[in-house]
Amino acid sequence: MPLIEWKPEFSVGIKDIDEQHKGLMSTINTLHNAMGEGKGRDVLAEIFNNLIAYTTTHFKTEEIFMTTFSYPDYSEHKEAHDRCVSKVVEFKNKFDKGDMRITIALSIFLVGWLHEHLLKMDMKYVTFFHEKGLS
Repeated sequence: MPLIEWKPEFSVGIKDIDEQHKGLMSTINTLHNAMGEGKGRDVLAEIFNNLIAYTTTHFKTEEIFMTTFSYPDYSEHKEAHDRCVSKVVEFKNKFDKGDMRITIALSIFLVGWLHEHLLKMDMKYVTFFHEKGLS
């Protein structure tokens, strides 16, 4: 059973960004389901591959839109992205060193990131980007 399901209130109304957010939800659900089966550690390599792809693609997409349209809160948003990348790298380094106790902490971080960043920070740019014609 998924931990997080897509709801209309998650949508920023920009197709590429919504699809990327759905991808993060899928990654979170993959980890959650594996943990429920006692196999969370078994999927960590896949999870980190997905997270690296997500942060690279998604953050670049948002940041290109922000710089292209001179989004006023770009610096704050970019800093949040940078903090997320640092945290994912920290988790990945622990995993690479053989620390398998990170599974629960990683899950908590990802769910928190999704709620804090998507539902708060990303929602701040919705009107701005729509006024610029993004959809």
